[in-house]
Amino acid sequence: MTLTERKNAAISRGVGMMTQIYADRAENSEIWDKEGRRYIDFASGIAVVNTGHRHPRVIAAVKEQLDRFTHTCHQVVPYENYVHLAERLNAIVPGDFAKKTIFVTTGAEAVENAIKIARAATGRAAIIAFGGGFHGRTFMGMALTGKVAPYKIGFGPMPGDVFHAPFPVPLHGVSVEQSLATLKKLFAADVDPQRVAAIILEPVQGEGGFYPAPSAFMKALREICDQHGILLIADEVQTGFARTGKMFAMDHHEVAADLVTMAKSLAGGFPLAAVTGRAEVMDAPGPGGLGGTYGGNPLGIAAAHAVLDVIADEGLCDRANQLGSRLKQRLESLRDKVPEIVDIRGPGFMNAVEFNDATTKLPSADFTNKVRLIALDKGLILLTCGVHGNVIRFLSPITIQDNVFSEALDILEASLLKASAGR
Repeated sequence: MTLTERKNAAISRGVGMMTQIYADRAENSEIWDKEGRRYIDFASGIAVVNTGHRHPRVIAAVKEQLDRFTHTCHQVVPYENYVHLAERLNAIVPGDFAKKTIFVTTGAEAVENAIKIARAATGRAAIIAFGGGFHGRTFMGMALTGKVAPYKIGFGPMPGDVFHAPFPVPLHGVSVEQSLATLKKLFAADVDPQRVAAIILEPVQGEGGFYPAPSAFMKALREICDQHGILLIADEVQTGFARTGKMFAMDHHEVAADLVTMAKSLAGGFPLAAVTGRAEVMDAPGPGGLGGTYGGNPLGIAAAHAVLDVIADEGLCDRANQLGSRLKQRLESLRDKVPEIVDIRGPGFMNAVEFNDATTKLPSADFTNKVRLIALDKGLILLTCGVHGNVIRFLSPITIQDNVFSEALDILEASLLKASAGR
């Protein structure tokens, strides 16, 4: 049996796979499969290895921790590294106020806990999220997520008291003013703002299509939250840790969220997530109300300390801006040759290109997937996203070598030209 046949026989089909590549080893921005074929990784495990596969400092930190202990459960026998990492996040998460932090294991778990904390702090139940947003596959995560397929199909009723408003995407006919007007209508028709505990959004939508939240929109949300006593939650699971050219995407705005969720690239490939927020808000749940057996695992904590050091010492925020600028310039140079391109966007190195059919002018998932498959055949791993499936998102490690990045851009250009020529 082939590996794919074994996978199909052994693993639930609900675990989707973007490729049939089975990794054997990886280094920085490159992956080699079981057959020895090399690929350039423009997925990074969905923005998990911003510091590259097996960064030497991350590996060294984890090895050192392995020689000490691997697990005690912080709620039973705590450890200093957990405390120190909380102190570091409290200092760097946007917001000029006292903060506190908790550690959990996954991004969805961070979101779930942020909702728990918001409800405990406000005494309210309702939550507002946005169309196109992605917040996880747990039940509350699914309820908050603004995309039905494939995340909600067949899983029955979602948790109640979750409401959705349209996210401002001018390309798709939704302005900041229209989004805010719909939110106002929501308060008038569906939910009293005095019942709303929190508004949650991604500062740059991830799975929804890499649409950045306009600063005017973020400022308006902050004002609405302050007016009604609502907490603002920034889901920075995909946007955090230098990906957008700043440590956090909220650093691009003049306002701060009350709670911030983090995961993915926090620990450079080890499962670790966090919620950081206003100290008085974070203290709302009683002792024992927050936590988890593996929350703040010592290996993940050690890796996260190394990740923060690498981002600072190697200037990865500046590096993200440089790489993103090169990528967007190359894509812009292809607009005349690839008429399917309708938008090129994204801050820092959280970039995307969106495609419409050249004839119908409608979103084209078929063309997008064709580009992905051609690139994969040439050795470049790409990810698609978007409500219409017509967006390619670029999530290469920020540590990618210059020569490998140039090679990847050449493959990307060739793939786009070949897909467009075959229309």
